[in-house]
Amino acid sequence: EVQLVESGGGVVQAGGSLRLSCAATGVTFEDYAIGWFRQAPGKKREGVSCISGNADTIHYAFPVKGRFTVSRDNAKNTIYLQMNNLTPDDTAVYYCAAVEARGCVYSADYAYNYWGQGTQVTVSS
Repeated sequence: EVQLVESGGGVVQAGGSLRLSCAATGVTFEDYAIGWFRQAPGKKREGVSCISGNADTIHYAFPVKGRFTVSRDNAKNTIYLQMNNLTPDDTAVYYCAAVEARGCVYSADYAYNYWGQGTQVTVSS
């Protein structure tokens, strides 16, 4: 059974940083692309970033480009999302998701088969 568990969320002031982690079990990790998504209260879920299984394809949504960095450690079956210069607009529940595929897309949440439970990120002004 595939399981994804996010961690690292919390409350931070604007301009601060957080690093989210997504630990995967039950998969051959390097065969899976991982996407990061977020959902703010009252808003639709949106894609944030994605990384392919061997990390040769990485994409970022425009609002986070230059501030967020995604990486993966296949030896630890873990994906990271380093978030810097956070703003209140980044406040949301952040989810990681996995799909067995080459490449990755961050804008198509329907393409992902497995989802974590989410971790709350709150940025205060």
